[in-house]
Amino acid sequence: MTPSMDPSEDHSGAASSHDPTVQPVPASVVHQVDAADTTLHNPKDAVLSLGSNLGNRLETLQGAVDALADTPGLRVKAVSPVYETEPWGVGPGTQATYFNAVVIIRTTLPPSSLLERAHAIEEAFARVRDGRFGPRTLDVDIVSYQGVVSEDPLLTLPHPRAHERAFVLVPWHDVEPGAEVPGRGPLARLLPGLAEQGVTHRGDLTLVLPD
Repeated sequence: MTPSMDPSEDHSGAASSHDPTVQPVPASVVHQVDAADTTLHNPKDAVLSLGSNLGNRLETLQGAVDALADTPGLRVKAVSPVYETEPWGVGPGTQATYFNAVVIIRTTLPPSSLLERAHAIEEAFARVRDGRFGPRTLDVDIVSYQGVVSEDPLLTLPHPRAHERAFVLVPWHDVEPGAEVPGRGPLARLLPGLAEQGVTHRGDLTLVLPD
C-alpha cells in the first residue's frame, strides 16, 4: 500500500536521494547482532520515536520505518498513526510543523547498538545537528528499552523527557494503551497533564508496517 501524501510536501526532500534501506549495516552492529543471536533467546521490546519537519516529512518517516525493518536482529511490531505537532522550544512560526510517530520493535540489539543504528538512519537522511531545537530532517529517539532505567550519559533510559512530550506519549498510547514510562508511570496517567500540548492526528496520512 502506498502511503497517502500531503500535497504541501516537498518531493525534493532528502528521503528521495538518501534511502536508508540500501545503506549497509555497520560491521560493528552486525558483529554485536551475531553475538546476541547466540546468547539471547528472548528479544527485547523497545519503543522508538520518529519526527521530521524538513523536506518530505511523511516519506522520511516511512523510510525510517523501512530501514528499521531491514536491520538485522530487529523486527517492527507496530507503527502508530501520524501526528502533526508544533516544534518544541522555538517561537511560533519560526519552523515548519513536525510529523511524529512511534514504532514498537523487538530486537536482539543491545541499547548501544540500537542507538548506533538510529544515528545511521538519521545520517542517511542528511540529519544536521544544528542546535538543540533546530529543524530536523529526521529524529530517531529511543524512548524505552525493555523497562531499563539507566543514567548512562551516552544513552539515558527511558528518554529523560519522554514523559513530558505529548508528541511521544499520544502516538505511543495509540499502539500500546497499557504501556508505561519506566519510573514515571502509565501513559494513561501521564497524558492528562499534557493536554495543552497540541498534537493533531493526521488521519489522511498513513505509515505502512513492513511485511
